Amino acid sequence: MNEKFEQLIERAGQLLTRIESILPQPLSAPDWSASIAWRYRKRSSGHGVLEPVRHVAEIRLDDLKEIEPQKEKIRRNTLQFVQGQPANNVLLTGARGTGKSSLIKACLNEYSGQGLRLIEVDKVDLVDLPDLIDVVAARPEKFIVYCDDLSFEEGEPGYKALKSILDGSVSAGTANVLIYATSNRRHLLPEYMTENLSYKHTEDGEVHPGEVVEEKISLSERFGLWVSFYPFSQDEYLAIAAQWLSWFGVSAQAIEAARPEALVWALERGSRSGRVAYQFARDYAGQHAA
Repeated sequence: MNEKFEQLIERAGQLLTRIESILPQPLSAPDWSASIAWRYRKRSSGHGVLEPVRHVAEIRLDDLKEIEPQKEKIRRNTLQFVQGQPANNVLLTGARGTGKSSLIKACLNEYSGQGLRLIEVDKVDLVDLPDLIDVVAARPEKFIVYCDDLSFEEGEPGYKALKSILDGSVSAGTANVLIYATSNRRHLLPEYMTENLSYKHTEDGEVHPGEVVEEKISLSERFGLWVSFYPFSQDEYLAIAAQWLSWFGVSAQAIEAARPEALVWALERGSRSGRVAYQFARDYAGQHAA
């Protein structure tokens, strides 16, 4: 009888162990010395982990051309942050391929020596932001929580989670965490013509947006700093292409000779973005490598 009871206890213990292994576990702190950047990832079991980025992009602020006003705003805000001064959460919006994501990575490289760190989070995992903030709250470093290409569809849970963290949550924001997000869409949610019907006009001409419209702009308004990016002109595109060609070691004479090819490349791609300029420079430098 005792033997059967012991076997039952052992099986129950094994069952509990298996159940615990598939239940979500509290987010644990990683080895913070492993990198200056981490990615937050969900395992198939539902466990969240912070994975170190082993090879961080080497881009620097001086590598980014033709976006000087935007670069100065982000640089100033980030410097205030690492120096322990008040700083804002940032929303970078505008044309694709104009340097929004590259600017954030460049700031990380610029100020990592002063304790700046970065955690990249997909929008589907934004619901776990409170757990992430709890893990880093007591750390001496300054953390940018980075979400790239941010936009939401109606009803996505990450929308409300991010909204609460930015402003309105019961818990106060920590002084060592800021959120930097990039998006091609300033208001982050799709807008429809029918929503214009909810606007109200008073007799004195004042316009009151309806509740649907107000809800759609409320998340963007919670970012303290908006930085807008615009399509490049032909001259700006060529200047960026020349910068990247120089970065890849192409001589000044060859850079000048490459201008027509750079324009053809942009024409074929239907875009004069910084990303297209970088891709051209990689292709050209690879073809003409000594």
